[in-house]
Amino acid sequence: MTMQFQRFGGPTVVFGVGGVTFITDPTFDPPGQYPLGSRVLTKTEPAAGTPDDAGAVDVVLLSHDQHPDNLDTLGRAFAASVPVVLSTPAAAARLGGQVTGLEPWSHTDLPRPGGDGHVRVTAVPAQHGPDGTEHLTGPVTGFVLHGDGLPTVYVSGDNASLDVVAAVAERFPSVDVAILFGGRARTALLGDADLTLGATGMLAAARLLDAKTVVPVHVDSWAHFTEGITDVRAAFETAGSARLLR
Repeated sequence: MTMQFQRFGGPTVVFGVGGVTFITDPTFDPPGQYPLGSRVLTKTEPAAGTPDDAGAVDVVLLSHDQHPDNLDTLGRAFAASVPVVLSTPAAAARLGGQVTGLEPWSHTDLPRPGGDGHVRVTAVPAQHGPDGTEHLTGPVTGFVLHGDGLPTVYVSGDNASLDVVAAVAERFPSVDVAILFGGRARTALLGDADLTLGATGMLAAARLLDAKTVVPVHVDSWAHFTEGITDVRAAFETAGSARLLR
């Protein structure tokens, strides 16, 4: 299996499955301060490319729309130009247009080019913080892409719960590629509580999923990420699992 991944920084990566091109959480705005309620999130690095550099994208996999580090101004404009956007029902209600909201464990089938079957996208749970904090952080979704003769790809979205990962692994016991959102994000909203997985959590998630390849994203470009790609590499190397990382 050969897959190509084009990273843009933060949670944004472009990849293809079955001839269909996907992008996760499009973010292209420049560094700066981005208000979020009474708080401010600080972007520290520019995206590694422009929306034009993303090329022709067929589907946006949007884990959530309520935070600027997952969907920013340029990302919203980009998403509006893409034929299919999949996200939470709450995001679909806010964004409208071509956004389809999927409840956890529901799915949609995307036709492959040339009529060669379809790519099934199943929405899976994600928990953006400790138990009982969804009313503060808002709903988030992950995704699993799968189909006949295709690799199974898990996109975690902003998730901090290994119990959630275990539930996904129970439904999908053979994951070829895990695109894991990390960074161990923390903000004043929840103090020292983790809003996303840290490096050791990403390693544990990879093991739960029995993932053959791990693509770490959401590990750079924002000041509220308390861990980076160096931490991820160190955790996997210490465990003898560096071979999994892409």
